[in-house]
Amino acid sequence: MARNETRPVVLLGSTAGTGHTYVTRKSRRNDPDRLELRKFDPVAGRHVMFREAR
Repeated sequence: MARNETRPVVLLGSTAGTGHTYVTRKSRRNDPDRLELRKFDPVAGRHVMFREAR
């Protein structure tokens, strides 16, 4: 799959302070702001907010 600027690869960092990250791609057209998703943090053992790190 070709890489382009419309769907960049972003790093999602845990807000629980555990240092766990997820790697995903996002659409700049649909989500121009920083991406925030609620995902499972295996270090914390619960679901927490993950924010896009730059």
